[in-house]
Amino acid sequence: MRSTGTPTPSRKPAPHRTPAPRRGRRTVLAATGVVAVLALTATACGGSADSASDKPDATASRAAGSGGADGGKVRIPADIAGKLKEHGIDVDTWRNGGWKDWDKDKWLSDAKDFVNPVIDGLWKPERMRSAEEANKTVTTKDASAGQGVSDPEPAPVRAQAEKTPYHENAAPVGKVFFDSPDGPAVCSGTVIKDVNHPGKSNLVWTAGHCVHAGGDGGWYRNIVFVPAYNDLGRSEAELGDADPAEVAPYGNWWADWASTSNQWIQGGSESGGDGAAYDYSVLHVKPERGAKSLEETVGAALDVDFSAPSAAEAAKMGAWGYPAAPPYNGLKMFKCVDVPGRFSLSPSLPTMYRIGCDMTGGSSGGGWFRVLNGKSVLVSNTSIGPTDNTWLAGPQLGPDAEALYRNMSETYGGR
Repeated sequence: MRSTGTPTPSRKPAPHRTPAPRRGRRTVLAATGVVAVLALTATACGGSADSASDKPDATASRAAGSGGADGGKVRIPADIAGKLKEHGIDVDTWRNGGWKDWDKDKWLSDAKDFVNPVIDGLWKPERMRSAEEANKTVTTKDASAGQGVSDPEPAPVRAQAEKTPYHENAAPVGKVFFDSPDGPAVCSGTVIKDVNHPGKSNLVWTAGHCVHAGGDGGWYRNIVFVPAYNDLGRSEAELGDADPAEVAPYGNWWADWASTSNQWIQGGSESGGDGAAYDYSVLHVKPERGAKSLEETVGAALDVDFSAPSAAEAAKMGAWGYPAAPPYNGLKMFKCVDVPGRFSLSPSLPTMYRIGCDMTGGSSGGGWFRVLNGKSVLVSNTSIGPTDNTWLAGPQLGPDAEALYRNMSETYGGR
């Protein structure tokens, strides 16, 4: 099973997105209800990529401390520069490629060590297309470890392509890009609401393995969120000369802080490990250009359901994401909707959700949604899957996940 950035489990996990129903039509809260409600959420917020005011202004001055170019030199905020210095890392060296040094002894791992200064222009469309899925795959042996707790394996569900333009049908969904020791990698993520900063959230939900390597490594680098990536679902050939605004309609959003669970940091592994049931992360992001919040720019954000409903209570769930491993190529958004079952890697670990879905690596971190009180809410994220890509599993979000989220909101939300 996969449990990193872009899962590559024996069945790869696939993340979020909910399509939007056409205006004027009633939302049907059935198998496709999750998708319809998400679209209505975007409409209710008044967001539309067609509105010039919603898009980053290419000529606007960079947000304070964004690390943008200044006279040809990258400005790195004093607090981040200080963190680098604490670890014996020179700011100029880091900016000029020092971040590519993955020396095990210098790989920052602890929660307090996260640093991600903006390197303006690093994530160009070509580099995004070169990013590969970060795989976390569960073997047959791993999957059988929780027998007696797990429900029968679900029947495979073929992922459906999301309707374009994505900004109208699944605005909160996007791709998470980052650098790992193996090169550029990719996951999926979702714009979520910030309870302490209503209407102005800069928070993104994804998987822990999309930001941190787990027990054998540390924080990944150059973490960026791109909402509604490849908005029109162009092919690789078409993207060759596409306008950058089609690739990143809302611009690039750098994570200036990231949080994941201590369980993932200490116990996460290539097969999910003991950290799989806690494989979630919250990013606080800022624009590479512009000054508006992410929620204001995208026009949509989703609430998170921390009630950790049982699989039986949850009814149907939908997973959205950008699968990148064959037969997919990471350029288009897909979704799966299924009735969840229980999945466990060990009787001693919390139960996870599992649905049938053939999405592959790259969909990791993508949101899972259910309909609650008539609207779509994020209830999990893609974490791991099997190597034959027939199902996906995601963590239940309970008190630990809520505490992590609230700390991010209270400590970093107002930045």
